[in-house]
Amino acid sequence: MFWPWEIVERDHELQNPTSPDKIRLLGDYLRLTSESRVLDIASGKGGPASILAEAYGCTISAVEIRPLFAEEARKRAASAGLGSLIDVQTADASSLQIEPESFDAAICIGAAFVWGTIADAAAALWPTVPPGGFVAIGEPFWRHWPLPEDIEEQGFVGLEETAARFERAGFQITGIIAASEDDWDHYESQHWRAIAEWLAEHPEHPGAEEFRTGHERYRSDYFRYKRALLAWAIFVGRKI
Repeated sequence: MFWPWEIVERDHELQNPTSPDKIRLLGDYLRLTSESRVLDIASGKGGPASILAEAYGCTISAVEIRPLFAEEARKRAASAGLGSLIDVQTADASSLQIEPESFDAAICIGAAFVWGTIADAAAALWPTVPPGGFVAIGEPFWRHWPLPEDIEEQGFVGLEETAARFERAGFQITGIIAASEDDWDHYESQHWRAIAEWLAEHPEHPGAEEFRTGHERYRSDYFRYKRALLAWAIFVGRKI
């Protein structure tokens, strides 16, 4: 499907249904200080990295596969005077070799799909922090389980099983930061506006009709069931 995230999320400061205050709360849950070393996987345009580095003075190694997002993250860090704290690497995190226990905290805010589910992401990030270190992963989950028969699970499960998937990788959950309905609406609305404007500006683009069809289906699904049934949260775990 023609679905260019560089267009879809061109207006997003944070590319997940969360807020700056909740990212700062995440920093508290991770016990970040100016001495902390943080790994940020699928860091996007560097929203969380900039917030955490500014709030705590921690150093952040960010990894982002999309060159345009990675470059925007570098520019954002530089313009905020955070260039010495944030290093952005353009790479595929799923094939990245990371020295074991080289970070105090590792975060993957909304991109567990780099490896699969939250279970796969937790297993991949487990070696990157020492015992007592923290890992935070953003993941959707279903508010009601089991789902109605006409709703596809999409690889997600209920809250209890989502937490269990994380903990089975060798973590004890010590925090959860859930998206509100306002967070979700803001996140989705920025998508819809960016797509609508792009389609108006590029009516003859060869991918325009496919883009429009996908957009209308996703928006319809949000109104039909996702807003009521699909939740999202950042799960924070302490390595056992």
